[in-house]
Amino acid sequence: MLELIKGLRKEQPRGGLKKLRIDINIELEKRGYRPVGRDSLFEMARRNGLLLERRRSRKPVTTYSAHNYAVQPNLVKYIEATAPGQVLVADITYLTLRGGEHAYLFAVTDMYSRYIVGHYLSKSLGHAGAVQALEMACKNLPRDALTIHHTDRGVQYCCHEFLDKLCEFTMLSSMTDADHCAQNALAERVNGILKSEFYLDVTFNTFADAARAVNNAIRIYNTRRRHWSLKLRIPAEVHFEGWRIAA
Repeated sequence: MLELIKGLRKEQPRGGLKKLRIDINIELEKRGYRPVGRDSLFEMARRNGLLLERRRSRKPVTTYSAHNYAVQPNLVKYIEATAPGQVLVADITYLTLRGGEHAYLFAVTDMYSRYIVGHYLSKSLGHAGAVQALEMACKNLPRDALTIHHTDRGVQYCCHEFLDKLCEFTMLSSMTDADHCAQNALAERVNGILKSEFYLDVTFNTFADAARAVNNAIRIYNTRRRHWSLKLRIPAEVHFEGWRIAA
């Protein structure tokens, strides 16, 4: 049991035991053992110092909304995504580099599958990072999808260069209402998971180190991390199954 817990924690260092128990029991069954109950698993983890501690951190501001660009209406306020590619949500978070510098992670997530379809780690908060993440996202969407791209009112997403790129990809721009940051909660939650569960909140020696950590974290998040909102399924499984159904 300890071997399995430690092995899974190598991939998901701060993964909660409630969700990891599914993968533990799958492996136990393969080895001919009975599944472990929740209480027994937590007690074993507690005795061996494998329970997680909550960490809190302060972050620099990544959203500048006091600009003169036109903002877009909120198109997803009353929408529930029923397939991949219908709604994408995007947000920016920071990573700390040694010496007090920061890198900025632009991430785009599919609302239906929770699959991170696009990301880009930038040395600046400029709109170019948002464009790069968007271009990657478009490669992970069904063909001819009519997609809504939802964000906060940050200048990176309101500027002409970014809105022109959305038009090029025939996407509709959607933004949170004024002073309603909770309307982009899913995108913020995904960034929070990457930082709190995959050690993206540590201080990296170099930008290259941070980039490698980001790529590894997103790969494991997409292909291994289970979500309660997906009925404990994995984003990649839900995302590409949804593609096949739509086709």
